Amino acid sequence: MATTISAQELKSDWPKGNPNDAYAQYFTGQSHLAQIQPKNLADGEKTVQSYANVTFEPGCRNNWHVHHGAHQILICVSGEGIYQEWGKPAIRLHAGDIIDIPEGAKHWHGATKDSWFQHLASHVHVGDPESNEWLEAVTEEQYNEANK
Repeated sequence: MATTISAQELKSDWPKGNPNDAYAQYFTGQSHLAQIQPKNLADGEKTVQSYANVTFEPGCRNNWHVHHGAHQILICVSGEGIYQEWGKPAIRLHAGDIIDIPEGAKHWHGATKDSWFQHLASHVHVGDPESNEWLEAVTEEQYNEANK
């Protein structure tokens, strides 16, 4: 008997987080967000490099977007995902893979059609000002091509 996407469960030691409602308009499907606090720091203490765990339900992906003034680093921790830069072929991602997204590169990332996906996201400041520019949604055609 085949397992349906809705019946799949997240298999991870990383926190799933809360529904990512603040950024839902920039996602197709449901994502979740958990801020990661270094274990040696007390609540409220700041780290030099913050990390967030983003969980994508099967089929979820974010819109095309650009990071200005920073590289985005993705450290894949569970499931199977996809990363794609504009004009380049999609890259399949698995736990242990790392992606260094150049400042100014138009890109998207998310889960495959049939797998949960989690990555730690961080930004390395390279210029001022640091901002995200959210663009159009990944089309079904683009997403289906990336899932081949």
